Amino acid sequence: MSFLVSLAVLSALIFFHELGHYLAARLMGVYVEVFSIGFGKKVASFVKWGTEWRIAMIPLGGYVRMKGQDDSDPSKKSYDADSYNTKTPLQRIFILLAGPLANFILAFFLYFIIALGGPNILSPVIGEVVKESPAEAAGLQSGDRIRAINGIEIQEWNTMADIIASSEGSLSLEIEREGFIEYKILTPRITQTKNMFDEVVERKMIGISQSGQTHKLELGVVETLGYATEQTLFASTLIFTGLQKLITGDVPAKELGGVISIVKLTSDATDAGWMAVLFFAALISVNLGVLNLLPIPALDGGHIVFNLYELVVRRAPSEAVLINLTIAGWVILFGLMGLGLYNDINRLMG
Repeated sequence: MSFLVSLAVLSALIFFHELGHYLAARLMGVYVEVFSIGFGKKVASFVKWGTEWRIAMIPLGGYVRMKGQDDSDPSKKSYDADSYNTKTPLQRIFILLAGPLANFILAFFLYFIIALGGPNILSPVIGEVVKESPAEAAGLQSGDRIRAINGIEIQEWNTMADIIASSEGSLSLEIEREGFIEYKILTPRITQTKNMFDEVVERKMIGISQSGQTHKLELGVVETLGYATEQTLFASTLIFTGLQKLITGDVPAKELGGVISIVKLTSDATDAGWMAVLFFAALISVNLGVLNLLPIPALDGGHIVFNLYELVVRRAPSEAVLINLTIAGWVILFGLMGLGLYNDINRLMG
C-alpha cells in the first residue's frame, strides 16, 4: 500500500509540472502532440482536445511534446503558426517556466492545507541540560518550558533557537516549572555544532536539547497564508543551498539520493499519517521545481538559457551546438540518476 501511495504522489507531482507546460503552451497557441506521465512503452492512452494523453511504463518522470520541440531530436523543427519554434523567445521562456512554477504553486497549496489542519511543531520544552553550560549555570532543568525570551513570547523550539543564535549579550528567560513561573538570566556561548548538512559550524547556544514534545500550531487565515509562503520559500532555499553544497563538495556525493530514496521516504511518511505525506509531497514538489530550473540542456533551465541567448544576440544557437549540448545534458542527467540509484542501493545494503 505504501508503495502505491509513493507512486501516486510522484505521478501527481509530475502531472502538475507537465500540466503547467501544457496550459502555458495552449495559452501561447502552441499545439501539444503528447502529454505523457512516465517514459518508455505506452501502457494506456486516449486523445482529448487534440492531444494524446499517455501513461508510460517507466514512472520516473514525464513530458509534454509540443509541435516543433523534441528533446530526443532537436533537429525536428516546425515553422507552422502553431509550432513552438515560431514563438518569440519570451513566449517560449514563459512556457518553460510554467512547469516549475506549477510545482511551486502546488507546494504552496499543500502547505496551506497542512496549516489548516494544524501542523505539529516542537514545543519549547527542555529535554536535557548540558553539563557546565550557561543553561546549567542559570539553573535550568529538564522539563522546563521556555515561555518567553527578553519579553518575546515563545511558542515553538525553532523560534527559540533562532532568537538565541542571533542574540547579543545576556538573555532574560521566563520559564514554567511544575506550574510555577520563574525567571532566569544567562549569556549564550559560541559552540561548535553540526547543521542539517552535517557541517561543523559555530553557533550561539545555551546548552539544552529538546524533549521531543509537540503541539498543534493554531493559525488564523492570514497566518495560514503566511505559513504556506514561509514554508515554500524555506524549502526552495534549502534545496538551492543543498545543490550548491553538492557542487562545491561541502556535502559529499554519497548523500545524493534517487528514486528509491523518494519511494522509501514517501512510504515512511505514509506510515506516519496524511500530514507527513503532505509535508513530503510539498518538499518533493519544490524539489522538482528547483531541479528543473538548473541550466542543464534537456531540462527546462537549459532551454531557458538557450532562449535567453537568442533574446540577447538576436539569433538562435546553431543546430550542431543544440544537439551536442542536449546530448551532454542527457549524459549529465543519466549520470546523476545512476549515482543516486547507486547510493540508494548502498543504503539499502547497509
